Order: sequence, then structure tokens, then C-alpha cells
Amino acid sequence: QVQLVESGGGLVQPEGSLRLSCAASRNIFSNYAMGWYRQTPGRQRSLVAAITTTGITHYADSVKGRFTISRDDAKNTVYLQMDSLKPEDTAVYYCNLPSHITGGTPRLSSWGQGTQVTVSS
Repeated sequence: QVQLVESGGGLVQPEGSLRLSCAASRNIFSNYAMGWYRQTPGRQRSLVAAITTTGITHYADSVKGRFTISRDDAKNTVYLQMDSLKPEDTAVYYCNLPSHITGGTPRLSSWGQGTQVTVSS
């Protein structure tokens, strides 16, 4: 069973930045696209950014130009650099393996604990 551990969240003021990290318990990243999802109370998780094994990226319209996803397969880690944060970015952020770069059912049925991002003045 692969475990995913997200970290890097916190409280930040609007227009601030955070960098999230997601580490896997074993080497799975190199064979699959990776993605960051977020969820707010009462809403489904949604994919906000994804990156293929060859570095092709896809972003939700709401974060395009502000968020940057990257991966380090040697460290089994995927990152999400979040700049120009807005209050509406407040959510719990998770990583997983999207079945395709624009979404689809995540490949892993189990999720990590997520990391809370709160954007507030």
C-alpha cells in the first residue's frame, strides 16, 4: 500500500506564497502523472494541477498563472508552488495520481491526510 504524505500548508495572507510537498512511501511517481487536488467543506475534491512523466503540465483555470507543479522522481516527491494566493484558494490540498492529466478517477483509492491552506488577512 502506497502512502502519500502532504506537507507545507499553513496560514498566509492574500498575495502570499506557499510551497506544498507530497512524498510517496515508495517509488511510484516515475511511471505516472502526478496531481494536486483540493477540497473545501461540502464540495468534492477537484484537480488543480497535474504533471506527466515527461513534464507536461495542466492547471485548472482558477490557478493558472499562479500555481506551478513540479516533480522530483528521485525523491518520490511532487511540489506545488502557490503564488499570489487568494482567499478562495483556502482548502485542504491532497496529492494523487490522476488517470489522465486533466482529471479522471485517481489511481490510488486511499488518500493522505492532506495539508490545510488558509488564505486570510
